[in-house]
Amino acid sequence: MLWSKTFIPTLKESPEGAEIPSHVLMVRAGLIYQVMAGAYTYLPLGLRALKKAERIVREEMDAAGAVELLMPSLSPVSLWEQTGRKGAFGDVLIQVVLKRQNRKVQAVLGPTHEEIVTDLVAHQISSYRQLPITLYQISTKFRNEERPRFGVLRTSEFLMKDAYSFDVSLEGLNRSYQAMYGAYCRIFDRCALNYIPVEAESGPIGGDASHEFMVPADNGEDKIAHCRQCGYAANLERAEIGARAPDPDNAHPQPREIERIPTPGSSTIEQVSKLLGCRPQDMIKTLIYVADGQPVAVLIRGDREANENKIRRALGAQGVALAEPAVIERVTGAPVGFAGPVGLREAIPVLADYDVQYMTDAVTGANQADTHLRGVCVGRDFQPQRYADLRCADDGDPCPRCSGILRLRPCIEVGHVFKLGTKYSLALNANYAGEDETLHPIIMGCYGIGVNRILAALIETTHDENGIVWPVALAPYEVLIVPVNAAHAPSVQLAQSLHDGLSGAGVDVLLDDRDVRAGVKFKDADLIGIPLRVVIGERGLQKGEVEVKWRWAQAAEQVPASEAAERIARWIGEERRTAARFRAARANQEG
Repeated sequence: MLWSKTFIPTLKESPEGAEIPSHVLMVRAGLIYQVMAGAYTYLPLGLRALKKAERIVREEMDAAGAVELLMPSLSPVSLWEQTGRKGAFGDVLIQVVLKRQNRKVQAVLGPTHEEIVTDLVAHQISSYRQLPITLYQISTKFRNEERPRFGVLRTSEFLMKDAYSFDVSLEGLNRSYQAMYGAYCRIFDRCALNYIPVEAESGPIGGDASHEFMVPADNGEDKIAHCRQCGYAANLERAEIGARAPDPDNAHPQPREIERIPTPGSSTIEQVSKLLGCRPQDMIKTLIYVADGQPVAVLIRGDREANENKIRRALGAQGVALAEPAVIERVTGAPVGFAGPVGLREAIPVLADYDVQYMTDAVTGANQADTHLRGVCVGRDFQPQRYADLRCADDGDPCPRCSGILRLRPCIEVGHVFKLGTKYSLALNANYAGEDETLHPIIMGCYGIGVNRILAALIETTHDENGIVWPVALAPYEVLIVPVNAAHAPSVQLAQSLHDGLSGAGVDVLLDDRDVRAGVKFKDADLIGIPLRVVIGERGLQKGEVEVKWRWAQAAEQVPASEAAERIARWIGEERRTAARFRAARANQEG
């Protein structure tokens, strides 16, 4: 391909509104163009890279035994009502009203396709002999993103690979899940991403087990808790915490008597700790939740944050939410901000985080307006029904798997796998007849990859001050040929010959045939980040040589012009398979 015959609108300056490197570079390098907030046109370079990521995903999904189909973006809202996800997604779900003759049809632009694929299977699969099967597609998804930002990382329209497994048993689900998990590892390895599989919550998708595939990045929107010593990793919704140690400043062998102290207008941890001259970690937060319709008190140390997913699991509840002010006042006898475990008006279950068990000189709400208690001793003044891990993990917490510590790392999510169970098959009557001819709900899993996010995560983590640094596997072109002087006929002739020879060998090659200064060509070359650059200059031609430089290398090397096509084709083939040069360069940079 000739540069002059394609469309690569590069920019010298950072675009307005771009906040992170991947967004800046994807616009500057002419990969994407913003149509509106959250919606982008993929320009030729961006589309070529996107198609390469898509091809890798498709090849590995096919190799894992999944079967490709294509489902519509539009689906009837009734399917979403049947599964309860119309309410679960809320305003994120894009709903449309279609006018058809004398009636109106309510439809949804799908953010995922669990409903549509389960409805398909419910009508087309009826016997255990047709299972197991895994179906997948690569298609555009939609969500009403209230705050589109970070380029293609947070958009209202995005390309996603979503797969769905259907099995007759939990053992079958586990096999399907592992097949997809392994495929994901191969996909992200081939894309040369540094990724970490982490334990995760299922969220509005549903289900009881899941993993996210995260790429550590300084500007990542998500955070994970990661132990470098043993490799344990989980997102913050899921992350467990190891054995807690007592705080020596709040463990007294001779606790003092409880003291009731007026705290007018002070209801927050910050306000009370400032008023009483204590530390936030000396306080016990008493949070009133409603779990499956019943109020429960949850105790958390004042400097920690409650984790509602952990609370839900500890209670074995389907749903958990903070209680309304009227409920709080009914069960505590006090307005919001003054609840405490001592003297609750109603006898409700009390759960405490493990940190609380060691506190013998704590400050709590007094279950009375504008009043707190000081000197509260766990075990003497109140006794929780149960201790559990109920809070969010923090940087420096003990690892739950070894003697190491957890570190919080910002990350970009590129994939997610779930064990769904029967949530959707029960809601949509997707059953199979077993060998005994009785009906059973099909057991499901689902598996998603954000194809756009693969590109953004790669660029976010592998760029330099000059531009993008592509691995061969995802690069829009693998080789860039740059004749220094477009008016020098021998240079142009060799460039065209090399271009044709590499193209014939199956190499994706771009020839910069523009009649512009060499400096402009070199700056654009670094900006768009093509892995291997071949420079043809007049001096080199006099020696029968061309200059070859990998984008990530410090130095170039001279190659005989007569051997260039064969050598470059061999190098590109090796790098496609292994990404060894790219990985070594990145390891040296990180080391």
